[in-house]
Amino acid sequence: MTSKVSLDVKQRLEVIFQHLNAQGAAQALPGASSLSHALEMVLRRCRKDQKTVHVDAMIARLFATAGVEAWQRGVHSFLISASLTNASPIWASVSGYYSSHYCVRGLAHLLGNFQVFHLRKRVCLESSGNVCTLSRSKPEHRFYWEVVKDAPNFAPDPLFTNNAEEVDESDSAHRNHANYADHLWSSPQFRPLDEQMIRKRVRLISQIPFTTPPIPRKDGWPDLESVQIVAYHRIVTFRRFLDEVLGHSNRFWNVHRNPPWTAGIIDFQLTEQAGLRSDRVRQDIRQQ
Repeated sequence: MTSKVSLDVKQRLEVIFQHLNAQGAAQALPGASSLSHALEMVLRRCRKDQKTVHVDAMIARLFATAGVEAWQRGVHSFLISASLTNASPIWASVSGYYSSHYCVRGLAHLLGNFQVFHLRKRVCLESSGNVCTLSRSKPEHRFYWEVVKDAPNFAPDPLFTNNAEEVDESDSAHRNHANYADHLWSSPQFRPLDEQMIRKRVRLISQIPFTTPPIPRKDGWPDLESVQIVAYHRIVTFRRFLDEVLGHSNRFWNVHRNPPWTAGIIDFQLTEQAGLRSDRVRQDIRQQ
Protein backbone atom coordinates (compact mmCIF):
# COMPACT_ATOMS: atom_id res chain seq x y z
CA MET A 1 0.00 0.00 0.00
CA THR A 2 1.25 3.45 -0.82
CA SER A 3 2.06 5.40 2.32
CA LYS A 4 0.25 8.60 1.32
CA VAL A 5 -3.46 8.65 2.10
CA SER A 6 -5.43 11.03 -0.12
CA LEU A 7 -6.35 14.23 1.70
CA ASP A 8 -10.12 13.98 1.15
CA VAL A 9 -10.25 10.39 2.47
CA LYS A 10 -8.09 11.28 5.45
CA GLN A 11 -10.12 14.35 6.38
CA ARG A 12 -13.49 12.58 6.05
CA LEU A 13 -12.39 9.58 8.11
CA GLU A 14 -10.80 11.77 10.78
CA VAL A 15 -14.10 13.65 11.24
CA ILE A 16 -16.24 10.50 11.22
CA PHE A 17 -14.07 8.61 13.69
CA GLN A 18 -13.77 11.63 15.98
CA HIS A 19 -17.57 11.69 16.28
CA LEU A 20 -17.47 8.03 17.33
CA ASN A 21 -15.56 9.06 20.44
CA ALA A 22 -18.67 10.79 21.79
CA GLN A 23 -19.64 7.51 23.48
CA GLY A 24 -17.85 4.50 24.87
CA ALA A 25 -16.00 2.57 22.18
CA ALA A 26 -17.74 -0.70 23.02
CA GLN A 27 -21.16 0.94 22.58
CA ALA A 28 -20.22 2.79 19.39
CA LEU A 29 -20.68 -0.28 17.18
CA PRO A 30 -24.38 -0.22 16.22
CA GLY A 31 -26.76 -3.16 15.84
CA ALA A 32 -27.03 -5.57 12.94
CA SER A 33 -27.89 -4.10 9.51
CA SER A 34 -27.85 -0.52 10.81
CA LEU A 35 -26.28 0.92 7.66
CA SER A 36 -28.33 -1.10 5.17
CA HIS A 37 -31.60 -0.27 6.96
CA ALA A 38 -30.70 3.44 7.20
CA LEU A 39 -29.82 3.57 3.49
CA GLU A 40 -32.98 1.67 2.55
CA MET A 41 -35.10 4.30 4.31
CA VAL A 42 -33.31 7.04 2.37
CA LEU A 43 -33.51 5.24 -0.98
CA ARG A 44 -37.20 4.42 -0.69
CA ARG A 45 -37.88 8.16 -0.68
CA CYS A 46 -35.89 8.67 -3.90
CA ARG A 47 -37.19 8.74 -7.45
CA LYS A 48 -36.18 5.79 -9.61
CA ASP A 49 -33.98 7.99 -11.80
CA GLN A 50 -32.41 9.96 -8.93
CA LYS A 51 -28.60 10.00 -9.02
CA THR A 52 -27.68 11.72 -5.74
CA VAL A 53 -29.16 12.00 -2.27
CA HIS A 54 -28.27 13.92 0.88
CA VAL A 55 -27.55 11.91 4.04
CA ASP A 56 -26.96 12.93 7.65
CA ALA A 57 -23.85 12.55 9.78
CA MET A 58 -25.21 9.42 11.43
CA ILE A 59 -25.19 7.55 8.12
CA ALA A 60 -21.67 8.77 7.36
CA ARG A 61 -20.49 7.34 10.70
CA LEU A 62 -22.12 4.01 9.87
CA PHE A 63 -19.82 3.64 6.86
CA ALA A 64 -16.87 3.81 9.27
CA THR A 65 -18.28 1.36 11.83
CA ALA A 66 -19.33 -1.00 9.01
CA GLY A 67 -15.75 -0.97 7.74
CA VAL A 68 -14.28 -1.82 11.13
CA GLU A 69 -16.87 -4.55 11.79
CA ALA A 70 -16.22 -6.14 8.38
CA TRP A 71 -12.47 -6.14 9.10
CA GLN A 72 -13.03 -7.84 12.46
CA ARG A 73 -15.13 -10.42 10.63
CA GLY A 74 -12.15 -10.92 8.34
CA VAL A 75 -9.82 -11.45 11.30
CA HIS A 76 -12.25 -13.99 12.78
CA SER A 77 -12.54 -15.81 9.44
CA PHE A 78 -8.75 -15.97 9.20
CA LEU A 79 -8.51 -17.64 12.60
CA ILE A 80 -11.25 -20.08 11.60
CA SER A 81 -9.29 -20.88 8.44
CA ALA A 82 -6.12 -21.47 10.44
CA SER A 83 -7.94 -23.72 12.90
CA LEU A 84 -9.40 -25.84 10.07
CA THR A 85 -6.15 -26.24 8.15
CA ASN A 86 -5.79 -29.95 8.90
CA ALA A 87 -9.40 -30.70 9.79
CA SER A 88 -11.04 -29.53 6.56
CA PRO A 89 -9.14 -28.17 3.53
CA ILE A 90 -12.49 -27.24 1.93
CA TRP A 91 -13.68 -25.00 4.76
CA ALA A 92 -10.19 -23.72 5.54
CA SER A 93 -10.08 -22.56 1.90
CA VAL A 94 -13.55 -21.00 1.94
CA SER A 95 -13.14 -19.25 5.30
CA GLY A 96 -9.70 -18.05 4.20
CA TYR A 97 -11.27 -16.50 1.11
CA TYR A 98 -13.92 -14.77 3.22
CA SER A 99 -11.20 -13.40 5.46
CA SER A 100 -9.80 -11.60 2.40
CA HIS A 101 -13.25 -10.59 1.16
CA TYR A 102 -14.30 -9.06 4.47
CA CYS A 103 -11.06 -7.07 4.65
CA VAL A 104 -11.58 -5.75 1.12
CA ARG A 105 -15.24 -5.02 1.84
CA GLY A 106 -14.22 -3.18 5.01
CA LEU A 107 -11.83 -0.98 3.05
CA ALA A 108 -14.58 -0.29 0.50
CA HIS A 109 -16.90 0.85 3.31
CA LEU A 110 -14.20 3.15 4.71
CA LEU A 111 -13.87 4.59 1.20
CA GLY A 112 -17.63 5.29 1.26
CA ASN A 113 -19.08 2.40 -0.75
CA PHE A 114 -22.00 0.14 0.11
CA GLN A 115 -24.43 -2.05 -1.79
CA VAL A 116 -28.07 -2.14 -0.68
CA PHE A 117 -28.93 -5.70 -1.63
CA HIS A 118 -32.73 -5.53 -1.39
CA LEU A 119 -32.99 -2.44 -3.59
CA ARG A 120 -30.15 -3.41 -5.95
CA LYS A 121 -28.42 -0.08 -5.50
CA ARG A 122 -24.80 0.98 -5.14
CA VAL A 123 -24.27 3.91 -2.79
CA CYS A 124 -21.10 5.97 -2.80
CA LEU A 125 -20.52 8.53 -0.05
CA GLU A 126 -18.80 11.55 -1.54
CA SER A 127 -15.80 13.20 0.12
CA SER A 128 -18.05 15.88 1.64
CA GLY A 129 -19.62 13.17 3.81
CA ASN A 130 -23.19 14.38 3.28
CA VAL A 131 -23.99 13.42 -0.34
CA CYS A 132 -24.24 9.94 -1.83
CA THR A 133 -24.28 9.05 -5.51
CA LEU A 134 -26.54 6.19 -6.59
CA SER A 135 -26.22 3.56 -9.31
CA ARG A 136 -27.24 -0.01 -10.06
CA SER A 137 -25.70 -2.76 -7.97
CA LYS A 138 -23.09 -5.24 -9.21
CA PRO A 139 -22.09 -8.70 -7.93
CA GLU A 140 -20.71 -8.12 -4.44
CA HIS A 141 -17.56 -10.17 -4.87
CA ARG A 142 -16.58 -8.08 -7.88
CA PHE A 143 -17.87 -4.67 -6.83
CA TYR A 144 -16.09 -4.22 -3.50
CA TRP A 145 -12.79 -5.54 -4.86
CA GLU A 146 -12.96 -3.23 -7.90
CA VAL A 147 -13.71 -0.24 -5.68
CA VAL A 148 -10.61 -0.87 -3.60
CA LYS A 149 -8.42 -1.66 -6.60
CA ASP A 150 -9.48 1.61 -8.24
CA ALA A 151 -8.67 3.68 -5.14
CA PRO A 152 -5.37 5.60 -5.38
CA ASN A 153 -4.13 4.19 -2.08
CA PHE A 154 -4.48 0.57 -3.21
CA ALA A 155 -4.29 0.60 -7.02
CA PRO A 156 -0.47 0.14 -7.08
CA ASP A 157 -0.57 -2.69 -4.54
CA PRO A 158 -0.56 -6.17 -6.19
CA LEU A 159 -2.05 -7.58 -2.98
CA PHE A 160 -5.38 -6.18 -4.19
CA THR A 161 -6.97 -7.32 -7.45
CA ASN A 162 -10.23 -6.97 -9.38
CA ASN A 163 -11.04 -10.53 -8.28
CA ALA A 164 -12.23 -11.62 -11.71
CA GLU A 165 -13.83 -15.06 -11.63
CA GLU A 166 -12.98 -16.02 -15.21
CA VAL A 167 -9.22 -16.36 -14.63
CA ASP A 168 -7.31 -19.08 -12.76
CA GLU A 169 -5.30 -16.69 -10.58
CA SER A 170 -8.18 -15.24 -8.60
CA ASP A 171 -9.36 -15.43 -4.99
CA SER A 172 -12.97 -15.67 -6.11
CA ALA A 173 -12.35 -18.35 -8.76
CA HIS A 174 -10.41 -20.35 -6.18
CA ARG A 175 -13.33 -20.02 -3.71
CA ASN A 176 -15.86 -21.00 -6.39
CA HIS A 177 -13.86 -24.15 -7.11
CA ALA A 178 -14.08 -25.12 -3.43
CA ASN A 179 -17.81 -24.41 -3.35
CA TYR A 180 -19.05 -25.80 -6.64
CA ALA A 181 -16.59 -28.28 -8.20
CA ASP A 182 -17.66 -31.92 -8.08
CA HIS A 183 -15.45 -34.83 -6.97
CA LEU A 184 -13.24 -32.34 -5.20
CA TRP A 185 -11.71 -33.99 -2.19
CA SER A 186 -11.55 -37.11 -0.06
CA SER A 187 -12.43 -36.01 3.45
CA PRO A 188 -9.34 -36.17 5.67
CA GLN A 189 -9.30 -37.42 9.23
CA PHE A 190 -10.74 -34.68 11.42
CA ARG A 191 -7.82 -33.09 13.29
CA PRO A 192 -8.68 -29.65 14.70
CA LEU A 193 -5.79 -27.42 15.69
CA ASP A 194 -5.52 -26.44 19.32
CA GLU A 195 -4.78 -22.86 20.36
CA GLN A 196 -1.03 -23.44 20.52
CA MET A 197 -0.97 -24.81 16.98
CA ILE A 198 -3.13 -21.94 15.68
CA ARG A 199 -0.71 -19.47 17.26
CA LYS A 200 2.22 -21.27 15.64
CA ARG A 201 0.59 -21.28 12.21
CA VAL A 202 -0.29 -17.58 12.40
CA ARG A 203 3.31 -16.78 13.38
CA LEU A 204 4.72 -18.79 10.47
CA ILE A 205 2.33 -17.16 8.00
CA SER A 206 3.39 -13.72 9.22
CA GLN A 207 7.04 -14.59 8.49
CA ILE A 208 6.70 -15.55 4.83
CA PRO A 209 8.24 -12.86 2.58
CA PHE A 210 7.37 -12.53 -1.08
CA THR A 211 8.06 -10.18 -3.96
CA THR A 212 4.74 -10.96 -5.69
CA PRO A 213 1.63 -11.73 -3.63
CA PRO A 214 0.71 -15.43 -4.01
CA ILE A 215 -2.83 -14.93 -5.31
CA PRO A 216 -4.55 -18.34 -5.03
CA ARG A 217 -4.97 -20.31 -8.25
CA LYS A 218 -7.97 -22.47 -9.01
CA ASP A 219 -5.77 -25.12 -10.62
CA GLY A 220 -3.68 -25.32 -7.45
CA TRP A 221 -6.57 -25.80 -5.02
CA PRO A 222 -6.63 -25.97 -1.99
CA ASP A 223 -3.34 -23.96 -1.84
CA LEU A 224 -4.09 -23.02 1.76
CA GLU A 225 -0.73 -21.36 2.24
CA SER A 226 -1.46 -18.77 -0.45
CA VAL A 227 -5.06 -18.27 0.73
CA GLN A 228 -3.96 -17.63 4.30
CA ILE A 229 -0.87 -15.60 3.42
CA VAL A 230 -2.74 -13.03 1.31
CA ALA A 231 -5.62 -12.94 3.82
CA TYR A 232 -3.21 -12.14 6.65
CA HIS A 233 -1.45 -9.44 4.65
CA ARG A 234 -4.80 -7.83 3.77
CA ILE A 235 -5.77 -7.88 7.45
CA VAL A 236 -2.53 -6.09 8.34
CA THR A 237 -2.92 -3.63 5.45
CA PHE A 238 -6.40 -2.56 6.64
CA ARG A 239 -5.09 -2.02 10.15
CA ARG A 240 -2.08 -0.03 8.97
CA PHE A 241 -4.28 2.08 6.70
CA LEU A 242 -6.48 3.23 9.59
CA ASP A 243 -3.44 3.65 11.84
CA GLU A 244 -1.98 6.00 9.25
CA VAL A 245 -5.22 7.96 8.94
CA LEU A 246 -6.05 8.19 12.64
CA GLY A 247 -2.76 7.76 14.44
CA HIS A 248 -3.13 6.36 17.94
CA SER A 249 -5.24 9.12 19.45
CA ASN A 250 -8.68 7.85 18.41
CA ARG A 251 -10.29 5.99 21.31
CA PHE A 252 -12.76 4.04 19.17
CA TRP A 253 -10.11 2.64 16.81
CA ASN A 254 -7.62 2.03 19.62
CA VAL A 255 -10.14 -0.35 21.20
CA HIS A 256 -11.32 -2.11 18.06
CA ARG A 257 -7.93 -2.52 16.35
CA ASN A 258 -7.09 -5.16 18.97
CA PRO A 259 -10.15 -7.43 19.34
CA PRO A 260 -9.94 -9.10 22.78
CA TRP A 261 -10.59 -12.54 21.29
CA THR A 262 -7.32 -12.32 19.33
CA ALA A 263 -5.10 -11.79 22.39
CA GLY A 264 -2.13 -14.13 22.44
CA ILE A 265 -2.99 -15.60 19.02
CA ILE A 266 -2.36 -12.87 16.46
CA ASP A 267 -0.34 -9.66 16.81
CA PHE A 268 -0.96 -8.20 13.31
CA GLN A 269 2.77 -7.94 12.60
CA LEU A 270 4.71 -8.90 9.49
CA THR A 271 8.05 -10.35 10.50
CA GLU A 272 10.94 -9.76 8.13
CA GLN A 273 14.05 -11.55 9.26
CA ALA A 274 17.39 -11.34 7.48
CA GLY A 275 18.03 -14.44 5.43
CA LEU A 276 14.52 -15.83 5.90
CA ARG A 277 13.59 -17.97 2.91
CA SER A 278 10.00 -18.26 1.77
CA ASP A 279 10.34 -21.89 0.69
CA ARG A 280 11.75 -22.90 4.09
CA VAL A 281 8.90 -21.25 5.98
CA ARG A 282 6.37 -22.82 3.62
CA GLN A 283 7.96 -26.19 4.33
CA ASP A 284 7.60 -25.58 8.08
CA ILE A 285 3.90 -24.79 7.58
CA ARG A 286 3.29 -27.97 5.60
CA GLN A 287 4.87 -30.04 8.37
CA GLN A 288 2.42 -28.83 11.00
